[in-house]
Amino acid sequence: VQPVESGGGSVQAGGSLRLSCTASKYTADSYRMGWFRQAPGKEREGVAAIYPIGGTTYYADSVKGRFTISQDNAKNTLYLQMNSLKPEDTAMYYCAPARVSGGLVRVIPGFTDWGQGTQVTVSS
Repeated sequence: VQPVESGGGSVQAGGSLRLSCTASKYTADSYRMGWFRQAPGKEREGVAAIYPIGGTTYYADSVKGRFTISQDNAKNTLYLQMNSLKPEDTAMYYCAPARVSGGLVRVIPGFTDWGQGTQVTVSS
């Protein structure tokens, strides 16, 4: 079953949104999970990741201090709290099993089971 993302919307710069992702196929098996985003004409980039054991988190430099990733293991749900949003945060956001390599959040090799994503639009 593909991950299901929700919670996106349109906000003004400085606003906040909280994204949710249900991905029981992966969270129940203790995969490290991450949030990714893709803006029009750009490659998909890793935004944040969380290790379910211990809760260690990783963030892209562009969102550090503004975004917070968390996971509710009982609900098999992943969250991304986004504060102080900027127009450059505008993108489709996805969740997927992740790894951290070279300081970057990356999707695990061979993963193709992307969900529909949730659109975040930030106006200036």
